[in-house]
Amino acid sequence: MAKKTVLVTGSSRGIGKAIATLFGKNGYAVVLNGSKDIQALQNTKNELTEQCIDCIAVLADVSVYEQCNMLFYEIEKKYGGVDILINNAGIAHIGLFSDMTPEQWKRVLSVNLESVLHCTHIALKYMLHCHKGSIINISSMWGQKGASCEAVYSASKGGVDAFTKAMAKELGPSGIRVNAISCGIIDTDMNQCFDEQEKQMMIEEISLMRIGKAEEVAKLALFLAEDSASFITGQIVVIDGGMI
Repeated sequence: MAKKTVLVTGSSRGIGKAIATLFGKNGYAVVLNGSKDIQALQNTKNELTEQCIDCIAVLADVSVYEQCNMLFYEIEKKYGGVDILINNAGIAHIGLFSDMTPEQWKRVLSVNLESVLHCTHIALKYMLHCHKGSIINISSMWGQKGASCEAVYSASKGGVDAFTKAMAKELGPSGIRVNAISCGIIDTDMNQCFDEQEKQMMIEEISLMRIGKAEEVAKLALFLAEDSASFITGQIVVIDGGMI
């Protein structure tokens, strides 16, 4: 059986890195992607290569459609196309919406939502030809619940959830599955802005009384990508430790 290729956007660190590493350990060819920090991206590539994982790293801002085209061109040259697309790239902005500028909220929407549209649009050219594929969008519980002081982030993730459900209906007849993972509080750089007291307050709202791990999200992504989940599509799968 030919090796499948997975693209994980925003995979130089955090959840994306954990997903890319786990897929690589399970025999996938991995395409790493970052938007700015070429050193972090190269470091991650080196780590995977040391584990004998077949991978390439491509610096591209997936919020820009032209750069997505360049990213997929590099993938096509090396692997032909993408079998599994993990739309993970994302940024946060914490603060009152009334204090935000249009440039700030456009950036959040562009990175968190438009990048999903961009990569999905281009990846489908190969997936539709093959009449198979799996797309997994990394979302957030705030896309369903809404978060004070993260209004635009919440809106962007709500858009990801709606797009996931719509595309699952549109692509199901073509053998392509589309799901989203709705993350609760996960131990990543994005949450390092909170101090220990704030983290403890969050933990008190989680039934399992702890913050989630990036590796736990990765395991769920791997399950959704593989044949064990062949009848699962259009789902927003929540991984939040039982957030109250």
